[in-house]
Amino acid sequence: MQFSTEALIVLAPLFAAAFAGLLQRYIGDKVAMGITTASVGLSLALSWPIFLSFIGGEGQERVIELFRFIDVAGFSSIWSVRIDALSAIMLVVVNTVSFLVHVYSIGYMSEDPHRARFFSYLSFFTFSMLALVTANDFLQLFFGWEGVGVASYLLIGFWYQKRSANDAAIKAFVVNRIGDFGFALGIMAAFFCYGSIQFDAVFEAAGADPDLMLGVGDVQFRAVEVIAFLLFIGAMGKSAQFFLHVWLPDAMEGPTPVSALIHAATMVTAGVFMVCRAGELYHLAPLASGFVTIVGATTALFAATIGLAQNDIKRVVAYSTCSQLGYMFFAAGVGAYNAAMFHLFTHAFFKALLFLGAGSVIHGLHHEQDMRHMGGVRKPMPITWALMVIGTLALMGFGIPGIGGFAGFYSKDAIIEAAYASHGIGAQFAFWCGVTAALLTSFYSWRLAFMTFEGRYRGNPDAHHHDAAHGHGHTQEGHEEAASPAAHTDDHHEAHAKPADGSAPAHESPWIMLAPLLVLAAGAIAAGVLFYPYFLGDGADAFWGDAIPLAHGEHHDFPTWVLWAPLIVGLIGFAFAAIFYLWKPGAAKAMAKGPVWAFLYNKWYFDEIYDFIFVKGARAVGDLFWKVGDRKIIDGLGPDGVAASSRFFSRGIRRVQTGFVYHYSFIMLIAAVAFGAYAIFSGIGVAP
Repeated sequence: MQFSTEALIVLAPLFAAAFAGLLQRYIGDKVAMGITTASVGLSLALSWPIFLSFIGGEGQERVIELFRFIDVAGFSSIWSVRIDALSAIMLVVVNTVSFLVHVYSIGYMSEDPHRARFFSYLSFFTFSMLALVTANDFLQLFFGWEGVGVASYLLIGFWYQKRSANDAAIKAFVVNRIGDFGFALGIMAAFFCYGSIQFDAVFEAAGADPDLMLGVGDVQFRAVEVIAFLLFIGAMGKSAQFFLHVWLPDAMEGPTPVSALIHAATMVTAGVFMVCRAGELYHLAPLASGFVTIVGATTALFAATIGLAQNDIKRVVAYSTCSQLGYMFFAAGVGAYNAAMFHLFTHAFFKALLFLGAGSVIHGLHHEQDMRHMGGVRKPMPITWALMVIGTLALMGFGIPGIGGFAGFYSKDAIIEAAYASHGIGAQFAFWCGVTAALLTSFYSWRLAFMTFEGRYRGNPDAHHHDAAHGHGHTQEGHEEAASPAAHTDDHHEAHAKPADGSAPAHESPWIMLAPLLVLAAGAIAAGVLFYPYFLGDGADAFWGDAIPLAHGEHHDFPTWVLWAPLIVGLIGFAFAAIFYLWKPGAAKAMAKGPVWAFLYNKWYFDEIYDFIFVKGARAVGDLFWKVGDRKIIDGLGPDGVAASSRFFSRGIRRVQTGFVYHYSFIMLIAAVAFGAYAIFSGIGVAP
């Protein structure tokens, strides 16, 4: 193995995860947390100089080969660390968010008895993501892809005593396997058509013969279209796109730091990274790119509608993630790979800020997650409130054209403008979905802010019953309380006693949790304006190099209404949220009783439909093959049938064996008469 700084970035979290996980009984929780956090901090410290070298135009694209992974009958894969602008972006995104989540978790998980295991899982997740984003071929990418899936299964189901957490972990794992099946087929098709799985070799071969056909018999398609389509099926599962999105909200069963790590900048963005990495293929596949555009646009709008009606604070942010991923995908679909990656970059800051801010609220409200039972949180938690407002402004993309704004303003507006200017399949559909989703995003984001922080504290009328049912041994999120029963009683009383001024009986989070939020808030404010010139502006060519295909067309002069549309719809969404949840809260309650709200609250009934078609359908098919095919037909005509026939004849013969001599004599007489009759009629013994 060739040791290098790049190799240390990838492998340090792996060694720390193994050390903390295998030796947790001997080293204790504090040492395990310290080692894993320090290892990710080391990777972070080594990643930023690489990224900044590309920002400064001095970055060198390179591949560091570590060891031979697989070499069988011409199928070869060398474990490598690929460094270019694309992987450099992902290195800083993954390591920055992961490090801040590690630090935040020290405070958030302070009462959990299994902290060492939790931090080991976090570091293993980080290693898998780093292996994925530094891959130089599809096999290593797939290895990291599956490693992230395993780690997410462990993290979502971390509180394994909860049935809902176990079900959510299994659901995420199974749904992702559906997408991964298509992803694996795409890799196989690439090797079959081009004889390699190494990125550059596949892209070069596809460009040299773009009309190569692939199919069965007379059914033939362009190979590059088939491969690009199959690869995107994998991205649909991993990035929770329409039809394969159902695992994402259930993943909120994991601890809040897990939600931030998975949904902010790591696992769910792996699909976006993969599509941009394979941009050379999608550039040659207009049909597959159009499919990416349509699915991404549909997801952006679909997830935003569901976010309107959710009451769990984490689920609102989760559907926001799903919607923002749709933006990234339709940007990649129209060929704006740099805009897609820029939104991935800025989204990491403000979405991690929102998730960890939601965790701060949950922590301050003693693990209450239902926004209907919040309100008045701004007074006792002013720092968390201010940081959440910053995240909300960045998410809605607040900014003034020609002047500037928060991070999301630069990246989301660039995506909407790219869709408007594109002539690709589904581009105009994506543009209008993007504008509409921006309106809905503003509404549900401010709905979250107003329901959580403004008004009077509403409280949970079933809180006492809930605590009694749980025996004071578990919080609402499911982990065990380390506090003594007396301390819990005091905490319980504090949690449900309403202050006279209407504010929530909450407390501000400790600084070990607030410090990461401050860093993320700085990114949510400044990441857009600082890095826009390199991702999308005049320095884009020097920054990106050959990492992704860049569109070099004439400069577009967009109509004024296109430039101002995101801001206008964002302000409209803010106004409606203020009307419904500040000035006329009764109107919101009345609206929540309607059928449209029920449809959105139940997530378009996708879970129920999938349960009926796939879960119950699979069970019915299984019962058919088991009870009818196997038991009645195969076993009935086979071993069970033979056994039944033998049993029937044996019972008949057994009746003959009575034990009485005269019965036997009578049978012998009948036999003698029958034999004599047969002899007479057949001529036996008669001489010729």
